[in-house]
Amino acid sequence: MTITAEHGKGKTLKDAQGDVFRGLEVVEHACGMATLQMGEYVSNVSSGIDTYSIREPLGVCAGICPFNFPAMIPLWMFPVAVTCGNTFVLKPSEKDPGASIILAELAMEAGLPKGVLNIVHGTTDTVNAICDDENIRAISFVGSNTAGMHIYGRAAAKGKRVQSNMGAKNHAVVLPDASMDATLNALVAAGFGAAGQRCMALSTVVFVGDSKLWEEKLVELAKSLKVNSGLEPDADLGPVISKQAKERICKLIQSGVDDGARLLLDGTDIVVPGYERGNFVGPTILTDVRADMECYKEEIFGPVLLCMHADSFDEAIKIVNRNKYGNGASLFTTSGIVARKFQNEIEAGQVGINVPIPVPLPFFSFTGSKASFAGDLNFYGKAGVHFFTQIKTITQQWKDSPGGTGVSLAMPTSQKS
Repeated sequence: MTITAEHGKGKTLKDAQGDVFRGLEVVEHACGMATLQMGEYVSNVSSGIDTYSIREPLGVCAGICPFNFPAMIPLWMFPVAVTCGNTFVLKPSEKDPGASIILAELAMEAGLPKGVLNIVHGTTDTVNAICDDENIRAISFVGSNTAGMHIYGRAAAKGKRVQSNMGAKNHAVVLPDASMDATLNALVAAGFGAAGQRCMALSTVVFVGDSKLWEEKLVELAKSLKVNSGLEPDADLGPVISKQAKERICKLIQSGVDDGARLLLDGTDIVVPGYERGNFVGPTILTDVRADMECYKEEIFGPVLLCMHADSFDEAIKIVNRNKYGNGASLFTTSGIVARKFQNEIEAGQVGINVPIPVPLPFFSFTGSKASFAGDLNFYGKAGVHFFTQIKTITQQWKDSPGGTGVSLAMPTSQKS
C-alpha cells in the first residue's frame, strides 16, 4: 500500500506511509460509530409525550478523490459513510487508482458485504454521471477549485449534499521572537514535503520585521534537501505528478520573477542522475512577493515557498485574511498573548500555533473555509457523521384514553389548556 501511494507523486516512502496511517486513523474513529451517531431523548416534553431524535443513513453516497493522497482521502470518505449505514461509490483519481483498489480488496477481506463499496474509474464523464445520478444522495470531493465548484454546482442543483475540499494558499506568519531552528525546520518540512503537493502545504511565509537572516538560513536548509525517486531511502522529495504539472509550476515561478520577485533558490533546472527525464522540481524560494502577483494568487502545488514581508503583526494578519483561500494558517512565536490574538482574528479554518500543518485527528473535523471549501458539513469528526446521515425526530404519546378530550383544531403546544 505504501509503495502504491508513493509511486510517482513526489512522496518519499516515509511520507507515503504517513498517507496510509493518517487514513487508518479515520478507520479507527469510524469503528466507534455506534456512539458517534447516538441521538437525543427528552422524556415528558409535554404531559405523557416523549420526543427523541435518531440518525439514519442517506442511502447511496459517492466520493471523488485527488491524486496526491491516494490512500488517505478515500479513507476520509468511505469508512465514515459505510459505518453510518450507507453504500458507497468511490472514484479514485485516474492518475493513481491503485491504492483505492487495494483498500476495496482489504475491506472485503475484512468482511464488508459485497456491493457496499464500489469502485468506478474515469474522468469528466464519470464525474458528471455521479453528479446526475438520482440514486446518489451525497458526494464528497477533494481536489481543485475548478473541479470542486463544478461538482458542487451540478450536484447541488440535483438536490444532493456536497462537501467539497478545494484549493489553498496556506500562510505562515513568523514573528521575530520565534525559535529560529524549530521554525526553519517546520517551514522547510511543510513547504517542500511531498514536493509541495498537499492541500495543507505551507506555501507562503510572511516575515514580520527584518527577514534577511531568516531567508539566508531558509535557503541554506532547503539546499540540503535531496531530490530523488521516492523509493530511494535517502530522498527528501520526489517528482511532481506529471510533465504538465512541472510545466505549470515552472511557469508560475517565472511569472513571479517577471513580476519583480527575487529568486533566492531555483529548482526548475534540477537533473536527477538516473532519472533525467523525470518530472522533478527542486526546492524553490521566491522573496519580495506581492499579493498582486500570479504566483501568489494561484495555488502552485509544487515545492515552491513564497516569502512576503510585513512591518507589523496587524499587517501580516491583513495579508493572510485578504487571500481568498482559507484552509489553514500558522503562527510561529513564543508569545501566548500574540498567539491568542492570531487565533481569534485570522480567517482560516485550521490554525496552527507553532504547528506548520494543523490537520486535526479525526475526532475533530477538517475545517477548511472561504474558497477552500464548499458545503455545510466538513470531513470526518462530528461534521462527517452528520454529513452521511439524516436526522429524524420522533414525538410519541401513550395514554390510556387518548380520544377522551374530544377534537381540538388549535395548534398543539406544551401549555395546559
